[in-house]
Amino acid sequence: MHITVIGSGYVGTTIAACFADLGHDVTAIDIDEEIVDTLNDGQSPISESGLENLLETHTGNRLEATTSYDAVPESDVTFLAIGTPSNDDGSIDLGALEAAVEATGEAVVDKDERHLVVIKSTVTPPSIETVLKPAVHRGADGNENIEIGMNPEFLREGSAVADFLHPDKLVFGASSEWGMDRLHAVFEPLLEDHDAHIVETDPQTAAMIKYANNAFLASKISLVNDLGNICKEFDLDAYEVMEAIGLDDRISEQFLRSGVGWGGSCFPKDVNAIIAAAREEDYDPAVLEATVEVNDRQPERMLELLADYVELEGARIAVLGLSFKPNTDDIRNSRAIPVIESLRSHGADVVAYDPVAADEMAEKFPNVDYAKTAVDALQDADGTLVVTDWDEFSDLDSEFDEMATPVVIDGRRCVERRDGIVYQGLTW
Repeated sequence: MHITVIGSGYVGTTIAACFADLGHDVTAIDIDEEIVDTLNDGQSPISESGLENLLETHTGNRLEATTSYDAVPESDVTFLAIGTPSNDDGSIDLGALEAAVEATGEAVVDKDERHLVVIKSTVTPPSIETVLKPAVHRGADGNENIEIGMNPEFLREGSAVADFLHPDKLVFGASSEWGMDRLHAVFEPLLEDHDAHIVETDPQTAAMIKYANNAFLASKISLVNDLGNICKEFDLDAYEVMEAIGLDDRISEQFLRSGVGWGGSCFPKDVNAIIAAAREEDYDPAVLEATVEVNDRQPERMLELLADYVELEGARIAVLGLSFKPNTDDIRNSRAIPVIESLRSHGADVVAYDPVAADEMAEKFPNVDYAKTAVDALQDADGTLVVTDWDEFSDLDSEFDEMATPVVIDGRRCVERRDGIVYQGLTW
């Protein structure tokens, strides 16, 4: 099949490369000429494990990039992976996606055959009928051969390629049997080798599944953090408690690690968006609001624990880990951001280290001292906060002896307790 993918950000680049790896011919479309040139050079505009190898293999063969929509009418299906950033009230900004959908409609205005336009972006269910369908039909001048479908992504940063090629589930949202068949045809090469669950539904329900999925996981993490905070007050090991409840198959062991909270591009945006959408319907989503509240206060708990041992004003504090999770350079909604903001507001001097995300964080905090290694960050520090659980932090041991006062507040339980350091886990 010939597939066009509009938008070459994190999701768009990943699915374009993976579709090519499945044997499809793929045209990636983006308005940014620099990104297009990068893709056509076989390089990745984002840091993601395995992606560069796919681009090197398929660019110039089954994958090409362009700024033109000319390939859309010649393709069998179009996927849109345009960002839907958060507005100040938590709702999503559909402006860029709406414009891209309308431009897609304009590209196929004269197409006689049916064409499926699949939304890969995360959008609230009502917006499909109220914004996106009108946009594509406005662009296509009412051409009824154009159909909107929904295929939400469940890609985790740091393992997105593996997640695409080895999915737990695929959600197909279509309004017709033809649209559903077209989605099956796109993923047929993948399904030949993998026994993933297939969910067939309408586009609006497909969109809600994505929000429900992320809201549930975010709520699970916040509940675990709340329970972990209670364990801390009782002087109990939250990890031992969570290990036991994880044996219950109604709960499972995943997402039971209490810590400094969740961040990234999905959980914060999606939870806030579904809260905002619910409020528009005059419904108060109290549990989800509490989920956000618990998450927002976790970074401040790290500073409260640190302040028990260190006078923050004028202190040199090492922050280990800047990306929102390991194996990515993405700092969007990283827990390190409120940690650094709070440290600086208390008058501390911050020295930060991350294996790959220092340059990204330096754009946000240019006046912070960025160390080249974790050892350099720890040198003469009055305290350290472990915010991201990079593997290399688990190997730190004697390096803590280089601190002026070896106080370690571990937000991810990746450092071993030992004599000679003051060690406090966030919830144990």
